[in-house]
Amino acid sequence: MKPVVTLLVLLPGLLWAAIDVLQFDNPEQEARFQQLTQELRCLVCQNQNLADSDADLARDLRMEVYEMVKSGQSADEIKAFLVARYGDFVLYRPPLQRNTLLLWGLPPLLLVIGLFFLWRFVSRQQPIHTPSPSTPADDPLDLLQDEEP
Repeated sequence: MKPVVTLLVLLPGLLWAAIDVLQFDNPEQEARFQQLTQELRCLVCQNQNLADSDADLARDLRMEVYEMVKSGQSADEIKAFLVARYGDFVLYRPPLQRNTLLLWGLPPLLLVIGLFFLWRFVSRQQPIHTPSPSTPADDPLDLLQDEEP
């Protein structure tokens, strides 16, 4: 019973330790930090930004970004530092360069190709011919009635 009580007493402290409490000099620094952590990718999770990731590397990168923001570096300087260290992959929106041309150009190209094939498929379909009610000879029931057994 005593270990359970001890665990219940220590649990809030463990949860509090998991939350980063960061102090900023002004709201502009905090806004810049929040924007940067939303725009930078966690290198471990690869599908989360730094703000949402719980990975150790993401926590370290958040602290590094925090220190850079506190020291007065601009967002562009911080991004340039991280790109120099980890490559364009750290950015959620990598710049349009020769090596990222396929990344930016492939989705619109695939959309155009898909629309072209859809257009060809639809244009090749034969129109459905429905007999008009004014032509009784085309009615199969009329043809059966005209036959003699």
